[in-house]
Amino acid sequence: MSKRLQVLLEESELKEIRKVAREKRMTVAEWVRQALRTARRQAPASDAGRKLGVVRAAAHHAFPSADIETMLAEISRGYGPGDER
Repeated sequence: MSKRLQVLLEESELKEIRKVAREKRMTVAEWVRQALRTARRQAPASDAGRKLGVVRAAAHHAFPSADIETMLAEISRGYGPGDER
């Protein structure tokens, strides 16, 4: 179900938006919907502070790992016979 959204703009802003929408051969409403969708896609999923907290927490852990050459060789060899994963 569609809902109506009212946005108040300065006359100069509305004039500019109308011009851009006209140049793109679309209604102002469609131009605004597309602009809002683009802004929503570009917005970060969560705030930077939360992301930093997760990275800091992960940095406190120690996980076993081999050097990169050993890991790449193991990946290239694949799994041994009968070791289906």
